[in-house]
Amino acid sequence: MKKLSAAALAVLPLAALAAKPLTVCTDANPEGFDVVQYNSLVTTNASADVLMDRLVEYDAAAGKLRPGLAGSWEVSADGLAYTFHLRSGVSFHGTDYFKPTRKLNADDVVQTFDRMLNPDNAWYKTAPAGYPHAQSMQFPKLIKAVRKLDPLTVRFELNYPEATFLSSLTMGFASIYSAEYMAQLLAAGKTGELNSKPIGTGPFVFRSFSKDALVRYAPNPTYFGAKPKVSALIYAITPDSNVRLQKLRAGECQIALSPKPQDVQAAKTDGRLQVSQTPAFMTAFVAFNSQKKPLDNPQVRQALNLAFDKANYLKTVFGNTAGAASLVYPPNTWSYDKAIKPYAYDPAQAKKLLAQAGYPNGFDATVWVRPSGSTLNPNPKAGAEMLQADLAKVGVKLQIKVLEWGELIKRGKAGEHEMLFMGWAGDNGDPDNFLTPQFSCPAVQSGTNFARYCDGRLDKLIADGKKTSDFKTRAKLYQAAQRIIHEQALWLPLAHPIAYGLARKEVSGYAVNPYGRVNFVSVGLK
Repeated sequence: MKKLSAAALAVLPLAALAAKPLTVCTDANPEGFDVVQYNSLVTTNASADVLMDRLVEYDAAAGKLRPGLAGSWEVSADGLAYTFHLRSGVSFHGTDYFKPTRKLNADDVVQTFDRMLNPDNAWYKTAPAGYPHAQSMQFPKLIKAVRKLDPLTVRFELNYPEATFLSSLTMGFASIYSAEYMAQLLAAGKTGELNSKPIGTGPFVFRSFSKDALVRYAPNPTYFGAKPKVSALIYAITPDSNVRLQKLRAGECQIALSPKPQDVQAAKTDGRLQVSQTPAFMTAFVAFNSQKKPLDNPQVRQALNLAFDKANYLKTVFGNTAGAASLVYPPNTWSYDKAIKPYAYDPAQAKKLLAQAGYPNGFDATVWVRPSGSTLNPNPKAGAEMLQADLAKVGVKLQIKVLEWGELIKRGKAGEHEMLFMGWAGDNGDPDNFLTPQFSCPAVQSGTNFARYCDGRLDKLIADGKKTSDFKTRAKLYQAAQRIIHEQALWLPLAHPIAYGLARKEVSGYAVNPYGRVNFVSVGLK
């Protein structure tokens, strides 16, 4: 290890001398770092949230959009053109594998989106599973062109107005890439390194990744926004929540994500620790693959909803850290249809529906579950066993299959599952962040629609809801969509959790985000 000389120390700012490394105990490996290829929060947290920026950002605390890489923007009167004015002087990361020769400009924005939208782009086919968010959000259909007007001005031309377009640009998949770095990798025949050696403009710079162990980042000294207060950021990948708590208490990490409810209670009585919490804009659910028999029958799906004792599940798995889920998104979301009655726990009625559907003796099925706990599923083993026991009472013999998180996501997106425990977090508080990615027809193709359900009526309601900026009109369309989703019983909705994060008392500036995103720029260590 190199030591700084006295002369070198003399020129460092006092803040740099006082800064300490921040270690965060996380619950799973990221799938990769080329965020446009993936749709899990674990990957977004490890890539988009720390390494990259977007044209527009969503301020969770204020509940509104704010400038990102674009300092300002204008929208045409007809809603078909969005003109973004980029900040000048923004630098991409400099690393041992890439040295930028210029600042961020319009070419980077054009290449970022052209890669996802244009089959003729040399980068288009380098993502093996495609671009799930861009495809499910129907960006290829929506965006007519992305044009460079001058080095710092970009215009998006749309084929039709869409009220959610700006909000969608705050999502991780809309992070801006370096066109110069992509050209370098393409010329060297190393396109895969975009996923293993990422480059962005964000507050932290990628250093290394050891699977099942660590992700290391360094603060970005040229970041255009507020500079990180720590000397390094380390993700310590720790799937077992008990071990995360042990490491936190021992000072091996200063923040622990996705704690179990009992860990939260333990932390509240530990004078060395502090608890951050917020109601999460998330839904935990079991998805039914409507393309596989007998789950293609709505009566069967309704029966499974009736057969599960959700109240017992919430008490056992979540304790007092979640509310019961009845519909797609949390009840404090605008357009939530309070008139829809949830499925009650009624095993007798479940048996009747199964008999009517032609399964008087039940059937065999498999449910997939991840091995480690998370905010949306604190105790996967217990929850799966409870579902297994309840379904057995109505004749359904359920086999539990445990899959590593990355494998579960990959195979679930391919539609290989029958049932799987899953969760979804909206990025910006808009109901469409649940509806389009989870229930539209394009989302079946992109893989984010885990119910694998494509219905013309439902698809039109979702699409029409995005075409108007009138809240009352959108709310009516989304309520109609919720009724179809509920009647078809595409999910077994489980919970709307409270999101918790645990930290040591010496940590300052840390807050849990209701949308599952992370921001460690403001975090400091006393």
